[in-house]
Amino acid sequence: MTELEKLRKAKIPCPETGITVRHTLCDICTPDNHCGVDAYVLDGRVIKVEGTKEHPHNHGLLCTKGAANREYIYREDRLRTPMRRVGRRGEGKFVPITWDEAYDEIVRRLDAVRREEGADAVAFFSGYTKWYRTLLKRFAYSFGSVNYGTESSVCFDATFMAWAATTGSFAVPDLDRAATYIGWGYGPHYSGHLSVGGMQAFKERGGRLLIVDPKITPAVKMADLHLQLKPGTDGALALGIAKVILDNGWADMDYVEKHTAGFEEYRAEVQKFDLKTVEEITGVAPKLVAAAAELIATGGPACMHQSASPITQHRNGFQNYRAILALLALTGNYDCPGGNIPIHFTYNYQAAGFATREREYTTATRPAGDRTRIGADRFPVWNLFQDEFQAMDLSRQILEGTPYPVKALFACGMNLLMFPDTDQLRRALEKLDFFVDIDLFETPCTRYADIVLPACTSFERGEYRVYPSGHSFYTKPVIDPLYESRSDADIITDLARRLTPEDTLLCQGYEAAIDYILQDLSISVAGLKDSEFPVMTPEARPPRVGLTRTQGCPTPSGKFEFSSTLLARCGVNPVPNYPENLRRPEGGRKFILATGVRLPNALHSRLHKVPWLRSLRPEPMADISLADAARLELERGDTVRLTTDGGSLCVKVNPTSTVLPGTVHLFHGYEKANVNALLPADWLDPCTGFPAYKSIGCDMEKCPAPDGEKG
Repeated sequence: MTELEKLRKAKIPCPETGITVRHTLCDICTPDNHCGVDAYVLDGRVIKVEGTKEHPHNHGLLCTKGAANREYIYREDRLRTPMRRVGRRGEGKFVPITWDEAYDEIVRRLDAVRREEGADAVAFFSGYTKWYRTLLKRFAYSFGSVNYGTESSVCFDATFMAWAATTGSFAVPDLDRAATYIGWGYGPHYSGHLSVGGMQAFKERGGRLLIVDPKITPAVKMADLHLQLKPGTDGALALGIAKVILDNGWADMDYVEKHTAGFEEYRAEVQKFDLKTVEEITGVAPKLVAAAAELIATGGPACMHQSASPITQHRNGFQNYRAILALLALTGNYDCPGGNIPIHFTYNYQAAGFATREREYTTATRPAGDRTRIGADRFPVWNLFQDEFQAMDLSRQILEGTPYPVKALFACGMNLLMFPDTDQLRRALEKLDFFVDIDLFETPCTRYADIVLPACTSFERGEYRVYPSGHSFYTKPVIDPLYESRSDADIITDLARRLTPEDTLLCQGYEAAIDYILQDLSISVAGLKDSEFPVMTPEARPPRVGLTRTQGCPTPSGKFEFSSTLLARCGVNPVPNYPENLRRPEGGRKFILATGVRLPNALHSRLHKVPWLRSLRPEPMADISLADAARLELERGDTVRLTTDGGSLCVKVNPTSTVLPGTVHLFHGYEKANVNALLPADWLDPCTGFPAYKSIGCDMEKCPAPDGEKG
């Protein structure tokens, strides 16, 4: 082997090998991360990825998902060209067409629906990722439709709603000044790896950690105390902790009296949750509940991280989350050093300490008048707080046509397997007059589209990002778009020029949109492009602590609301509560099924066909307790049938010591083991519309191995 061959085999970047290193970001998972990536490029192909050490957010660290970017980019099922359906919907039979042919048909068909049925009969939907949503939302509004929606109908937005109803703004933990940290549903090793180092440093300086989680996760190994509760019973546990705090005189009554509203109503609700009742509901021993209450109330400044999904994806998820938030006010740990500090979002779901004109850009062309979005009547609380439709009502409205028909759907990255009662959405997609889907890959959803358009990854385009540190980053493509793919933003802009030419700002494209959004700042797209790495935004400032204590909260009362004024106006119980009818989450069945519990190698369905990551868990498997496995005489790899009120499926089991007896945990997004299909379409939180993915009554029995392919 020659020296040059050795260098190339080692993938050493230098003039001799022709390998260059270019900088971009990973957009596989949540905008909270979007880690910096070094792409090693040879002959126009990415041959290796590493974390960018100079990146101020991830400092060179990548999770398993980020490290798999090369296989992700070059998946065999990447869409290569625009396509037109020629078979029945769902058959997956398409013929290639040109971009102009695709655009012509999309424009003709969407404009026809707009003229014949009205613009609201066209719905616009975004799945993952989120980087182009600013343009898509404006496009929907400029088109004339109020019906813009996203996958946030099942993720994160219920979290925001709970904060908004209670305090008026989102708040983040001040870990650097805290003595106690409460991680409620906190699993950073699998879903937020960049916070693991901070947690380790917190522990090393003597901080105390409380983890509340139905599973034993890597975070539990760092914990001083772990409350392993039954899935979905978080609200009862939080109310029980509050009762212990009140009974022992540990509440910060000075803060409560000066800065909160509705305390007496909250106190009356709390009295229902004595330690015995809490144990019966949650399965957590009284001594552990009492220990947690003492740690939260007396352990010095305490801050809290509440996960966006495990807490809210229950039929009482919204109120569960509010019950947890109430503990911050009860102990005086809201808006203080070492507590949770209010913040404001800067751009694309991220707070970076400076203001932009993102909201102005997205809402400037919103249709006038009192127009009813999809799901507005069914979920009035959602409609009050969210400027988008609730996608969990999309299928019903397409099928029933009330309160008005929805005839066409324009989607980016729509995930059929995300929806409960998946067959209902299939029927809805079959009924549509016209359906466009933009995606990176061939998916169960693209098979139902009339026109499919190929998008490109973050390695093949540029985008603007902000980070909590105050940095701004505008990436540049590190390789050319694969095949005939185009960026989502370019597709939206191209169609806007034909369908909404009067919106001249939108028609100028993505970079013009970002410059508009940044116009009050000293940064611009051109300036950001001059840097290979994120740059500090001069206007960025850290959150100001204590403002709500002097200026009040942005709520109707001006205070932290134990009893929410806005919820009362919606006819909803304004006080955090845990209803009697949910005290047995499993209902009349023997197990509680939780879907979508995080795995280190998966995110929704988008990584199931990445060979390296799939090799870490080749088949869909249901995690069950060792005790249940022994009782049912099950071993690893045996097949069971899971049955709910929504249906049944067969899947292999993985007995483990990490889950509670009586619970079953199964990740989602597998086409041949689509666990979300087991949820009835109405298995939702009535306040937010969120599916109760994490607490479904379930039976389990051993059965013969299923026929067919892996999921």
